[in-house]
Amino acid sequence: MAGPIRVIVHPPSPSGGRRVRVDGEILGLAHNVTDVAEFLRRAGLEIDPADVAEVPWIDWRGVGPEHWGLQTGG
Repeated sequence: MAGPIRVIVHPPSPSGGRRVRVDGEILGLAHNVTDVAEFLRRAGLEIDPADVAEVPWIDWRGVGPEHWGLQTGG
């Protein structure tokens, strides 16, 4: 791939999970950082699931990597 890779993890959907895009292409709906790592591996980007939350080239939209569904009160 030419130029910097752009990975976006969108905010949680109402039904849970977060849409993952790489350079504008939707890779799927992730339910945890392991899913994100697997989508990236399939796209040719090897990354350890333990590193997904820390790499600067993943843009976590709305909330960070610890949130995967709607938050409830309590």
